[in-house]
Amino acid sequence: MKKQIAAWLLTCCALVFAMVVVGGVTRLTNSGLSIVEWQPLIGTIPPLSSEDWNELFEKYHQTPQYKKVNLGMSLEEFKGIFWWEYFHRLLGRVIGLAFFIPFLYFIARKGIDGPLGLKLAGIFVLGGLQGAMGWYMVKSGLVDNPHVSQYRLTAHLGLAFIIYAAMFWVALGLLSRPDSSLVNSKVHELRRFSTFLTVLIFIMVLSGGFVAGIRAGLAYNTFPLMNGHVIPPEIFMLEPWYRNFFDNMATVQFDHRLIAWMLAILVPIFWFKTRGVPLAGSTRMACNFLLFMLVVQISLGISTLLLVVPLHLAAAHQAGALLLFTAALWVRHRLG
Repeated sequence: MKKQIAAWLLTCCALVFAMVVVGGVTRLTNSGLSIVEWQPLIGTIPPLSSEDWNELFEKYHQTPQYKKVNLGMSLEEFKGIFWWEYFHRLLGRVIGLAFFIPFLYFIARKGIDGPLGLKLAGIFVLGGLQGAMGWYMVKSGLVDNPHVSQYRLTAHLGLAFIIYAAMFWVALGLLSRPDSSLVNSKVHELRRFSTFLTVLIFIMVLSGGFVAGIRAGLAYNTFPLMNGHVIPPEIFMLEPWYRNFFDNMATVQFDHRLIAWMLAILVPIFWFKTRGVPLAGSTRMACNFLLFMLVVQISLGISTLLLVVPLHLAAAHQAGALLLFTAALWVRHRLG
């Protein structure tokens, strides 16, 4: 039954992956503020009549986004942004059911022991918190500023990655044991190195959340320099100084680039170090996949920046971040 449980968790990971991508498109199309109420049950039913649409559109008329950004928007245009947010929330509900119902089934079949049950229950609680965090994020854009808080957006994104990582890690533990061939004295160093890379990739994801939150990708659309500068002169223009790391486009984008440069150096070093250690085939494959995904992700990031954040590339870049994180988790698990 372990393989069945692992397959279920990996299916949930695939759904969370889709959720992250759809969430990115929702943000990029400015659709996240189109639904102004949080109705976990009633909200599952979409508008079915012209009266329903008019009621929702009238509620949207009261939002800062409509008044300050989309004034004069037609009903058909509203439907275009509504459906992205609707499917984003619907997918969240589907993930909840896809996790909870099989969870109860496996408990009834006595396929889940105590320690595993606690881990899975913890993941379910995190999922509930994620739904609440999503609404908490949306609320920040329904008051005065027609944009959601970059702090809440980043927390929402980070929690999605944590939930994904927890399910993926548990699934890996059910499917396989760490590489038993790892008896080389260099393995401990590789293990620590891979842990650091995994944490650094997660930090890069959070920095990307701030880039998205303040739309820093729409500025400094040159590479490798930032409008002719290695370090842009505006990097500490805000007071107090620490605000620059969260509110200053120059600083936020510079930090994201800096972490990318660090990974561009460290991941190849890690990969070359693994070449000198006898690894099992699946462990070697995980290391190769990590290097491959780094190349893909950096390429997507540069392309997204130079082309001023086109929708398809920006969505692919967000998907690539989760695949790169997946690769790092896989490597770390294989190393024990």
